[in-house]
Amino acid sequence: MVFWILIIALGIAGFAVQAVLKRKFTEYSRIPLSNGMTGRDVAMKMLNDSGIYDVKVISTPGELTDHYNPANKTVNLSEGVYLSNSVAAAAVAAHECGHAVQHARSYAFLQMRSTLVPAVSFASKWVTWVILGGLFMMNSFPSLIWIGIGLFAVTTLFTIVTLPVEINASSRALAWLRTAGVTNSQIHGKAQDALKWAAYTYVVAAISSIASLLYYVMIAMGGGGSDD
Repeated sequence: MVFWILIIALGIAGFAVQAVLKRKFTEYSRIPLSNGMTGRDVAMKMLNDSGIYDVKVISTPGELTDHYNPANKTVNLSEGVYLSNSVAAAAVAAHECGHAVQHARSYAFLQMRSTLVPAVSFASKWVTWVILGGLFMMNSFPSLIWIGIGLFAVTTLFTIVTLPVEINASSRALAWLRTAGVTNSQIHGKAQDALKWAAYTYVVAAISSIASLLYYVMIAMGGGGSDD
């Protein structure tokens, strides 16, 4: 019972954070930078200021599809960020460039996350089926549920490692936005607020994953039916 209350609470929290995040970005997307720089301009300047010249800034379809791809060294900005000169666009562009800076500086947690990607891809493909099979075969093949838990633990570790990667990228972005004069004292707080709410989504995801992992462990140990 306690677990389900926690899961419902985390689900509500996740929904609320996403709703606030969307509202914040909609609001800050209407506030232009005084210097007129677009998301692409911000990204190019941050990369150049950081001494990074081998990373391309490209536009990618969709909304909130912004990401840095370390495999081909590209900062991918969604259409609404690439050409927009808003505070929200500047914050997102700088954040993604923060990942490029992490890559160039060999940031430990980014390297760890990149190392986990193949294992996470494999685990994500099979974890649901293995855990379901383990639940149905608890008596005849009890080891299967533990294999599923191991796979789920890999995905949980990934969400945990993602937290410092995202928070550090935002810290780098905000520090650069201020020192480079891209944001002034009147709008810098809005860029900070936007990235703060974006970070909350990763926090909720990590907590939810940890809670689910613990629940599966309880089931495997015979405590899944407890009402504590």
